[in-house]
Amino acid sequence: MFDFPDIQTNLGDYVEAFVNWMATFFSDFFDFIFDVAITTINFIDNTLVAIPWWLFIILVFALGWYLQRFLSGLLYGVFIFIIGTFGLWDEMMTTLAIIISAVIICLIIGIPLGIWMAFSKGFSNVMRPLLDAMQTMPSFVYLIPAIFFFGLGNVSAIFATIIYAVPPVIRLTELAIRGVSPAMVESAMSFGSSKGQTLRKVQLPQALPTIMAGVNQTTMMALAMVVIASMVGAKGLGEQVLISINQINISLGFEAGLSIVFLAIIIDRLTNGVANKIQRHRRAAA
Repeated sequence: MFDFPDIQTNLGDYVEAFVNWMATFFSDFFDFIFDVAITTINFIDNTLVAIPWWLFIILVFALGWYLQRFLSGLLYGVFIFIIGTFGLWDEMMTTLAIIISAVIICLIIGIPLGIWMAFSKGFSNVMRPLLDAMQTMPSFVYLIPAIFFFGLGNVSAIFATIIYAVPPVIRLTELAIRGVSPAMVESAMSFGSSKGQTLRKVQLPQALPTIMAGVNQTTMMALAMVVIASMVGAKGLGEQVLISINQINISLGFEAGLSIVFLAIIIDRLTNGVANKIQRHRRAAA
């Protein structure tokens, strides 16, 4: 027998010590994040719930019709109506509130980081291994620091969702900026544009379709965390799936799972519709 030698690195202990240090010295900062996050979630949730069910369905139908076609909008409206018939209307709104909050924060963090990576090769080389780790680390692992810093509830769900879902928008923003034609950038610079003006007026408009693809991927990954986040007390459709598992309730599990599928289809098609709309306008302008 050739057993592995009795050598232990105890790397996890150092990570735990670091997390404990952060929790001690940045407690006020984490409390501030918690207050902002819970206020944002409650505001979005209350706003969505305040919208009459029939008006919400009309809005979804109108978006589908405008971004794609009439039949698509009609189908999306039917999907939302079916979720309501399952008795999961409030849970759907809570899920949407969590997803919208997480995606907004992901975009606020991800797009600037992606732009920075596009302009700094050194920063890009540092960030890429971190993004690889964030995407390959089992998503359940993110629940541990989420609970440690914020306790059980929707804020922990958003924290874990952000870590899991932010890499695509960072990567595709960098790719989009780097993919802009050098000739267009040089032309703008030759006419006296500063780097900031070139970024705002040339690079970002040209890169927008690819950035929107990143937004789509981030949104879908945030939705994929719905069920996992329910394990740290997140409300919504994911909680209903977790309850159905605990109770072996096939009916509730099927309805909640199908509702998540409907939401995924609607969100995916609408975000793709926005990207396609931008692409068509850009081609028409050209």
